[in-house]
Amino acid sequence: MLKYTVLRLDVGSKKWALSNFYVDEVLGPIDVGIRIHNELESWNKDVFSSANALVLGSGIFAGSKLFGSHRLVAVFRSPETGGMHVSEMGGAAYRFIGCGAHVVSIEGKSSEPTIVFVKGDEKGVRDISIESIDMFKLNEIYRGYGGYIGAYALEKYLVDTYWDVISTLKARPIVVGPAALRTIYGALVSIDIDFTSKKLVMGSEDFAARGGPGSVLAQAHNVIAIIAGGNYKPELPRQLADLAELSKFMKGILSRDYASAVTEATIKYRYDPSIGAGGTFGVNYPHYRESLPLFNYNTIYLHKAMRKRIVDLLLEHFWKPVKEESFDKAKTWTTCGEPCPAACKKIWRGKKLDYEPSNGLGPWIGVFKIELTVKLIDLADQLGFDTITIGHVIAWLLEAVYKGLLRPQEVGLSENPRFDPMLLNIEELAINARLAEELMLNLIEWKTEVLKVIAKGVREAARKLDEMFMDRVKRLGIRFEDLIVYQPYGEKGYMTPNYYWTPGFLLPLPVTGKYWTNYTSTFTEPEEFGKTVAIRIIKEVEISNAGLCRFHRGWAEKILPKLYEVLGVKIDLDQHAKTLYQQITEYNIKAGAKPRVVEGEKAKDVIALLASELGVEEWSSKFSSNRDAALREWIRRAINAIAVQLGLPEEWYKEL
Repeated sequence: MLKYTVLRLDVGSKKWALSNFYVDEVLGPIDVGIRIHNELESWNKDVFSSANALVLGSGIFAGSKLFGSHRLVAVFRSPETGGMHVSEMGGAAYRFIGCGAHVVSIEGKSSEPTIVFVKGDEKGVRDISIESIDMFKLNEIYRGYGGYIGAYALEKYLVDTYWDVISTLKARPIVVGPAALRTIYGALVSIDIDFTSKKLVMGSEDFAARGGPGSVLAQAHNVIAIIAGGNYKPELPRQLADLAELSKFMKGILSRDYASAVTEATIKYRYDPSIGAGGTFGVNYPHYRESLPLFNYNTIYLHKAMRKRIVDLLLEHFWKPVKEESFDKAKTWTTCGEPCPAACKKIWRGKKLDYEPSNGLGPWIGVFKIELTVKLIDLADQLGFDTITIGHVIAWLLEAVYKGLLRPQEVGLSENPRFDPMLLNIEELAINARLAEELMLNLIEWKTEVLKVIAKGVREAARKLDEMFMDRVKRLGIRFEDLIVYQPYGEKGYMTPNYYWTPGFLLPLPVTGKYWTNYTSTFTEPEEFGKTVAIRIIKEVEISNAGLCRFHRGWAEKILPKLYEVLGVKIDLDQHAKTLYQQITEYNIKAGAKPRVVEGEKAKDVIALLASELGVEEWSSKFSSNRDAALREWIRRAINAIAVQLGLPEEWYKEL
């Protein structure tokens, strides 16, 4: 039976050890992450304690010829939720697996900013080395190197400085930017490398961002880069290791040609001929239309006819230029760095565009010019922000200034934003792009007292701002938490939702802010909705733990048990996923990260108004009569259905 190799490295003592698990004991990185965090008892320590291991690993299928099998998974305690979180980046495991370990767990804390090298050979992990870099030098690099800033500049510096090592290992550096050192919103950033030209492959960049894993790596461990690679090749069965054998094997279980099955299952992410575009950016805008959440969710208060006018403006000036250049004239597509027919990375004028970052730094903040949004995405990426989170933060601050809760100078803005969704003037709204740039740069610098507070998390910041500006809050009748949408955890924790109008992202689940839920714009009876959420949780956990890209879930979910059987593992995958989810839940209870019902006015309206939008009369009437009581009832009943189906302890939801 195959073994799953785990490297544990204490960057403080520079000691490391390898452990091998049989695959029937440990199926993937989530198993390992839970084990390590429970052993370290990280739940009862500060979130930036050195015990908050950053567990980074591939699935057991890494190194195979399976499409989409090289996702790199991070498991850590999130500085945002306060509980255990899982975040992934595409393609990075394609080179990472060469280091000889499936998982690298970063523990302890270095006294100086540190670069970790994990070097593998044919037998496995050969050597670990640690290089330090002076903080002054690091900041100098972040300010600009090789035509880049931030995380991109750091990766370029590493490529130039350690080229002999990186080229020999064929390694793809994983780095953090200044956002990871100065805020809790930091991502892990990785750009693939062209080893012929020594250049970064723009368009293949990817991020493990949700929950702040970059902030954990930087602030808990003082590690600013991991360079892992080598020429180790996992010993996999021929059905997975040889492309011809894989095609034959897959045809036997899919009853059709493997490439055709993959192409059909990933049609949204490659190219949907009915829309004339592909990828999440290309498909989501014309698909979701009036149910798109824009202007920090403020469009949910508008009549559908008004929302249609806004979406028509969006499609003409924001979506259409990308469709014309990246689909009609030329197919500027690429992959995340591993061979894959989906080619989901759609490039527009040199920048990769996905729906979430584009919406978060576009119409979500009132910007309808795609060229301005592209510049903002690039700035956020280079600074190393989670682009979904920073979109929420920017929109929150712009609206707070627009409504008079804050003055522009209190967050370092040069003027007032335009934040009226009925303005319908893209030239006037364009000012928000410049203000968003100012906010990101000011936040990194802690330029004002308000921004210093916000850098540590929006939920606690909202309370402090309520106190700091008590007179304005009282005069306007608006609290700071009423202008930002999040799912609360414990006393301080929270998670901002992905950009969909759905109750699925605002349910008190153990892990939110990712697609472990039903995220369609639907509203049904809570028990019915809860069952659909539970089903998606089980399947999404299985895909994540296998290190598979969720864009391939259309075919992979159906046959995943058979793929494990090829490895000699016969296991009830659904039950295993439930067990993992139960363990995460138990951890989060110990960590004081039990959820609460949404607490801001807008967050409550996101759920309540959807019932009216979709014509669910009984619940619409209940919400109109007593919104808060009806909301609590709907959420409790939905969570109870989820808990029963997943076997979650009553302690998780009894206080809701």
